[in-house]
Amino acid sequence: MNNKVLSGLLLTSAIACACQQNSNKQHTASSQDTTINSFDTTIDNKDVKLYTLANGKLKAALTNYGARLVNLQVPDQTGQLTDVILGYDSAAEYKAHADNFYGAIVGRYGNRIGDATFTLQGVKYELEKNDGKNSLHGGTHGVYNQVWDVAHRSDSSITFTYLSPDGEAGYPGKVNMQVTYTLNHTGGLVMDYQANTDKETVLNLTNHAYFNLSGAGSETILDHELQIDGEAITEVDDTLIPTGKSIPVAGTPFDFRKAFVIGDRIEVDNAQLKIGKGYDHNFELAKSTDFRKVAAVYAPKTGIEMQVWTTEPGLQFYSGNFMSDTDPKGKNGLVYPFRSAFCLETQHYPDAPNHPSFASTVVKPDQTYKTKSEYRFTIR
Repeated sequence: MNNKVLSGLLLTSAIACACQQNSNKQHTASSQDTTINSFDTTIDNKDVKLYTLANGKLKAALTNYGARLVNLQVPDQTGQLTDVILGYDSAAEYKAHADNFYGAIVGRYGNRIGDATFTLQGVKYELEKNDGKNSLHGGTHGVYNQVWDVAHRSDSSITFTYLSPDGEAGYPGKVNMQVTYTLNHTGGLVMDYQANTDKETVLNLTNHAYFNLSGAGSETILDHELQIDGEAITEVDDTLIPTGKSIPVAGTPFDFRKAFVIGDRIEVDNAQLKIGKGYDHNFELAKSTDFRKVAAVYAPKTGIEMQVWTTEPGLQFYSGNFMSDTDPKGKNGLVYPFRSAFCLETQHYPDAPNHPSFASTVVKPDQTYKTKSEYRFTIR
């Protein structure tokens, strides 16, 4: 058995073929060392490591490269722990394929900014173009592609911090940001974000985990049932940049106000679905800053349900439309084919700096940026 499979066995919990074939084997000290070594490296002259969390309900593994989730194990309907997020077996693979954003904190601006520009206090800022003419998830030097520091760590919680210098990826201000991941006793993974800046800037941080509640590496998410508390979506142009208009979901394939199977309407003849090659849209949530449940996803194969809780006004639902079985293989050498994962990214609206009618993403030096989201798991 090679080192890559051994490292995958530690990071996952008997969820795929490699794990099934070895379900009776015990992890040894050498396999643990192999896993640690696959993340114990340096990137941009900074130390990268793997950290594990557990609380009796959930288990998670994270790396400070991109402050990202590597593994999230939740119990299925039989009580077996199932890894529900996609990723890679080593820090080197995450770095080589950073533009997949697997499990990372993305920003400074999660989602897209049109023409990779915005104006603030009369100054036009030019950002990095990494999505055609647009900027996506902070550009090529976004925080997902940076090595964060560890400020605090316990058995069930870890806090990553990153000081983004003034002008990084084109954004103004020196921004000191942090994200704390906590496993709670209600079956949730909570993400608390906080940041301060020395100059007026824009900020929109989120986690970009790719989920398959049937288990990472399962072939589809089209059988999952999805519910989103969104009355409208944000209309986008052919480059997925908002036009400034909202489209009510009633009578459209975007109506998930009641739970609906993801695959049932994804091929409907709809202009917005054609643009996104499926679902890749911001759902406009109720105008509230309260921490509340905004979505739920259920996988009938495992009985796992994931609720999404947030203080944010928007939720990006992405149905894995640009995934391909020719993509680099993931954990355990698994293939991640077309629409084999979904993302539910809590956020402010895409391109908000260029749309005064959208909720503002401006952060001033006398303000503290704060937001909170949670992925909460149950069985039904």
